[in-house]
Amino acid sequence: MELRLLARDEIALVWTIDRREVIDHVYYLRDGVLVLQPEHYDMQGWPPGEAEMYTPLLLACYERGGVFTGAFDDATLAGVVVVDTVWRGPQRNLLQLEFLHVSRPYRGQGLGRRLFAHAQAVASARGASGLYVSATPSEHTIHFYQRLGCQVIAEPDPELFAREPEDIHLVCWR
Repeated sequence: MELRLLARDEIALVWTIDRREVIDHVYYLRDGVLVLQPEHYDMQGWPPGEAEMYTPLLLACYERGGVFTGAFDDATLAGVVVVDTVWRGPQRNLLQLEFLHVSRPYRGQGLGRRLFAHAQAVASARGASGLYVSATPSEHTIHFYQRLGCQVIAEPDPELFAREPEDIHLVCWR
């Protein structure tokens, strides 16, 4: 599996990632505590309008120097990680993990962990104290980040919270 930087005209490839997933539980943050609730979703791909909503945000991130790294299996984009350049967190010492997805056929093989480690290295090289993660609240996603050492952040970034109020906001210190 080759990791390499994406060119601007390759950003649209992120929407070719197979996002299918069955979700049976989601987390909610209540009074600073993660609460797991049963909710069933059969995600058959990207939600309608997702690409239209997020492509301009990804392009803006790219234009300001965000790092877009793809994991390629020959010509197939198997996973992608994006580290933004906007400083986040109460002390403005964290860089945001803007995007991390692994295509369904490649999950469970360590690729997500490898991409996350790459994001940590990028953030560290840019002088960040860690990564700020605004994560989909599905049980699998939150457990993935917790296994990597991420913890719920006490003060969510106001801009990111306004954009994704249902997300769970985490920090992973280096």
